[in-house]
Amino acid sequence: MNGHPNCFLCRHSLPEWSGAIATHAGIVHFKKGQRIFQEGEPATGFYFLHEGKVKVHKQWGEEKELIIKFAKEGDVLGHRGMGPQQLNPVTATALEAGSACFITAGFFRTTLAVNNELTYQMMLLYAQELQVAEHSMRNMVHMDVKGRIADALLKIRDFFGTEMLLTKQDMASYAGTTYETLFKVLNELVQEQVITVNGKKIQIKKEKKLKDCIRYS
Repeated sequence: MNGHPNCFLCRHSLPEWSGAIATHAGIVHFKKGQRIFQEGEPATGFYFLHEGKVKVHKQWGEEKELIIKFAKEGDVLGHRGMGPQQLNPVTATALEAGSACFITAGFFRTTLAVNNELTYQMMLLYAQELQVAEHSMRNMVHMDVKGRIADALLKIRDFFGTEMLLTKQDMASYAGTTYETLFKVLNELVQEQVITVNGKKIQIKKEKKLKDCIRYS
């Protein structure tokens, strides 16, 4: 396997380690809607996304899900399960067809011992995700639902681009609210001429006004 330009593992490993990666890594292809790994199942290794977009989510109550983050080419999946229990605390589901480089947890530990830059980049990744988690927790506690939806719309736009072709249910799950509440708030924002909605397409027309909705109590 040759190094892929979007592969986090290949980018941050020593050139001399490419042969070991080629020997131990495998390419995984997934279809739209496919579960890459499941919450509660044993964590078997790491996925380094080459192509495609993925949602990372977990159960929130009996029949709801909370989307923790979105991932795309160049991102890492599976690292959240590398704790003492070796269980996946989240589920990863493909939003579109894509591919990833997969390595086992054992080979990854060996790779970290040899590649200082990769170890440093993984430390930064964990630190960044901790900061995002703390920010999201603050939003859930101190921000009203309209503010959370406004914040989610801006983040989704930054990740997916101006088209924002994401289901309303996924938007609600990302904002930590229900589909019905999302629908109501989107209609309010349309009436205020802050956004336009055409099927799955949502366009932000007045970004400053949308940002003004993001307030903490």
